[in-house]
Amino acid sequence: MKQSFLTLCIILAATMLYAQPYKVVADKIIAVVGNKVILQSDVDNTILDMQRQGVPVPENAECLVLEQSMGMKALVLQAEKDSIPVSEEEVETSIENQIRGFINAYGSKDELERVAGRSVYQIKEDFKESFRERKLAESMRNKIVDGIRITPQEVKAYFDKIPIDSLPLYEAELEIGQIIIFPKASKDVEEYAIEQLSDIRKQAEAGRDFGVLANMHTEDGGSKDRGGMYEINRTQRDLDPVWLSKAFTLKEGQVSQPFKTRFGYHIIKLESRMGDEAVVRHILKIPKVTQVEIKSGMEKMDSVRSMLIAGTIDFGTAVARYSEDDMHKFTAGMLMGRNGSFLTIDELDKSMIPVIATLRPGEFSQPVEYTDERGRRGVRIVYLKSKSEPHVENLKDDYSKIAQRALEIKKDEALDKWFSEKVKTYHIMVDKQYHNCEVLQKWLPQETAKQ
Repeated sequence: MKQSFLTLCIILAATMLYAQPYKVVADKIIAVVGNKVILQSDVDNTILDMQRQGVPVPENAECLVLEQSMGMKALVLQAEKDSIPVSEEEVETSIENQIRGFINAYGSKDELERVAGRSVYQIKEDFKESFRERKLAESMRNKIVDGIRITPQEVKAYFDKIPIDSLPLYEAELEIGQIIIFPKASKDVEEYAIEQLSDIRKQAEAGRDFGVLANMHTEDGGSKDRGGMYEINRTQRDLDPVWLSKAFTLKEGQVSQPFKTRFGYHIIKLESRMGDEAVVRHILKIPKVTQVEIKSGMEKMDSVRSMLIAGTIDFGTAVARYSEDDMHKFTAGMLMGRNGSFLTIDELDKSMIPVIATLRPGEFSQPVEYTDERGRRGVRIVYLKSKSEPHVENLKDDYSKIAQRALEIKKDEALDKWFSEKVKTYHIMVDKQYHNCEVLQKWLPQETAKQ
């Protein structure tokens, strides 16, 4: 049982969305673990979903999917036996995230419902048990491997077994951190933004189409082409709480007074609402920061840089104390990419490249003006923690990556051992058509294995 089962858990949960359009006519139980059953349609729909997502499907896909499904059921059984708690809030949050992913993939809530053949509410209800099991399986796996550590000697032993011609070649990689502040616009500029929104609100109340007004005036690039429209849910965690709360205080057709969030000033119109679901349109105005505020920010950041260079404050503390970059606040200011904190040049924003060009590892840049993806003007200090040249993997330059792989293998081995011991304690049934699957041999009674 490999760690990849968590990835398949997500696919297994997601296939419920397509159960109706792709339902297998002749369904049957193909495996039982304890009191948990697995249907042929569960396996077939998972493979169909892998194909739709462009995931390579191996020749023995049915065997692998069934083995992963049985592994998840075993983990769920043990989690229930051990009374591992999974809150409704955790499940609801996971479902909301999945639904938003589907809506983004299909372009709209209506298209998602058309493809699924049922409402978003029904999809969420269908997801509940599957996502609860997924959470239980994840928690049980974490409990099994909790406390497993790897020593330097084990890392070296793992690395020494890798054939030289199999060692990966790495591009130049960098570890980069940043501290960003966003100077505030002057009071006069903020008042002007409020006046603009108040005027737009009057136009909307006089009968002007709010979507047209949003297309003309909003500074939210993410919704401008949709006339400022968002489909939202009261439980969403990725939206500004002030903005979300304001949206659900409105009556259908009502336009809010101008109000402030960390993104700027807004007005919102509630188009429709059904329970915790709503469709809104909004217009955002971002008060413009002038060079006067930028200069003041430069001076503040210059003082921060001086403390960093003098060693009177470390980078992580400086991030916690001064940075207004919410995205990287919980990574101690370090940028994250495909390979964790190790980034390649193509993963950096273009304005970052000239800043790091003259830096050596361990150095901090001068404060530089910066514009984020939302168009906010700020000032940032860039920290080049490390930089590697293109190279073949080795212990000196790539110890943390090698150690992480070795640790995951050690965890997988612990998980395999746990399954080997637990399988014999469960009531197990596997349909005869799967008895020749190599990966399922440990699930079969000795007398039926490979028969």
